[in-house]
Amino acid sequence: MLPDQRYQRIRALLANFQQVSTDRIATDLDVSRETVRRDVAVLESLGELRRIHGGIKRPEPEPESPLDVRAKAYCNEKRAIVRAAAKLLHPGQAVFIDAGSTVSLLADELTSLRGLTIITNSFDVGLKLSAPDGQGQQRHCVHVLGGRPTVSIAANYGDATVAEVMRWRVDWAMLSPVGITADQGASSYEPAEALLARAMSTQARHTVILADHSKIGQSSRVSFCSVDKIYQLITNKRAQHLAHLATLRDAGCKVVLA
Repeated sequence: MLPDQRYQRIRALLANFQQVSTDRIATDLDVSRETVRRDVAVLESLGELRRIHGGIKRPEPEPESPLDVRAKAYCNEKRAIVRAAAKLLHPGQAVFIDAGSTVSLLADELTSLRGLTIITNSFDVGLKLSAPDGQGQQRHCVHVLGGRPTVSIAANYGDATVAEVMRWRVDWAMLSPVGITADQGASSYEPAEALLARAMSTQARHTVILADHSKIGQSSRVSFCSVDKIYQLITNKRAQHLAHLATLRDAGCKVVLA
């Protein structure tokens, strides 16, 4: 049996079972345990499974780290991304911004601009962009969406938040996912976050996904924006040689390297 055929058999086993023992794979494929170990190592490197003691299991999406932890990761890369995103915006335009470490840095970048209408569920983004300048003048018109506060994310979520989003039609949605792949598009771990991001994308003329290289090729539990609905994916230059980025481009995703 050729390697590709064995990989397909292993994938089929995982499609039917949450986890499978090494002995079961060896028996089913009629190969040695050493061959199984080599095949499993290849599939694990592709992110298709996880090795556990005595066997394998389906890969499960991991919850996001706390916001204060994420804020310290890839900070320079995220700043490059938000600088590129800010160049798309012009006075008089309206923008949805969701919550997260990358869009918090986007808010910092937007304090150098004026005349935008910002609609956000993030307390951090709302406070940064509603603060007056040195002359006491408001830079932007800011609307913080209501809803149920989520302390760990410092943002509002829920049906009321989504209902408010649906009242708006805006020029841009600037969204930061947990991961993005060609088949799943942009995705998040928490259903409430994904539901809100999907509503923002639906009500915006253009959706821009802000994702550093660590998110390229990663998928989480709930998809909120397919690749064909993405106007631009802005990522940092460390992503340029990733196979998953090439796959996104092949799927028609316009990529900007910052």
